[in-house]
Amino acid sequence: QVQLVESGGGLAQAGGSLRLSCAASGRTFSSYAMGWFRRAPGKEREFVAAIGFTSSRTTYYADSVKGRFTISRDNAKNTVWLQMNSLKPEDTAVYFCAAAPLLSRVSARYDYWGQGTQVTVSS
Repeated sequence: QVQLVESGGGLAQAGGSLRLSCAASGRTFSSYAMGWFRRAPGKEREFVAAIGFTSSRTTYYADSVKGRFTISRDNAKNTVWLQMNSLKPEDTAVYFCAAAPLLSRVSARYDYWGQGTQVTVSS
C-alpha cells in the first residue's frame, strides 16, 4: 500500500505560481511512477503530468501545461512536486497525486491516490 497526501494548493492570480507537494508513505516510493491529475467542477478528471521511477526520470505532460508546469521527485524524501507557473483560470481544479506501477498518462493505470488539494486561479 502507498499513502499519498497532497499539499500546497491555494489561491493564485493569473500569471502567478504555486508548488504542489505530494508526500508518500508505505511501500517503497521509488518503485512507482507518479502522476498529477486534476478535476474541475463538472468535468472529467484529466491528466496533468507524470514522472517515471527510473533514474532517467522520464516525464509526460498534458499539452495544456507544457512549458508552464514541471513535475519532479526526490525518492530519498518520498516526495513529488508539481511546480505550476504562468497559471491560468482554467487551471482551477482539485489536483490529485497518484502512484502507478508503470509510467502512464491514463488515470486508470494508477493504483493509489491522494485526497486532492484545491487550486484556484483568479483572473
